[in-house]
Amino acid sequence: MDSLISDIKPKLEDSFTITFVPLSVEDVYAKADDSANGAVVIMSGMVRNKTDGKAVEFLEYQAYEPMALQVFYQIAAFIRQQWTDVTRVVIHHRIGNLRVGEISVLIAVGCPHRSEAFEACRYAIDTLKKNAPIWKKEIWQDGSKTWVC
Repeated sequence: MDSLISDIKPKLEDSFTITFVPLSVEDVYAKADDSANGAVVIMSGMVRNKTDGKAVEFLEYQAYEPMALQVFYQIAAFIRQQWTDVTRVVIHHRIGNLRVGEISVLIAVGCPHRSEAFEACRYAIDTLKKNAPIWKKEIWQDGSKTWVC
């Protein structure tokens, strides 16, 4: 990803969102669907009940939204350079307080071939977690809290 983040503009057929509203697998799938697709791969990140054996009460997500969206655009631009047949890239992330079982992130990639769709989706979540300015605070059932960067 050699381009400057501020130089990347989203493609009209892609979808990027940071929201307090619960995320919908059906909505993300519909946004990734295209008649050229042979596959739509969806990655759903959820709040689990334990981390390192410690019981989770809920997570609090925060984001620097303008920069996070630019990172989403950059991820999609790289995907389109690396896997040129990709038809759609969808990245939706939730912020605010999320309970166990709620979806925190949905990524979908539509492509004529499944192998490229899987690879691109994997790249998207790995890069998002590494580069996007989105932070979570784990609130444990014992009342303690831990920031995860």
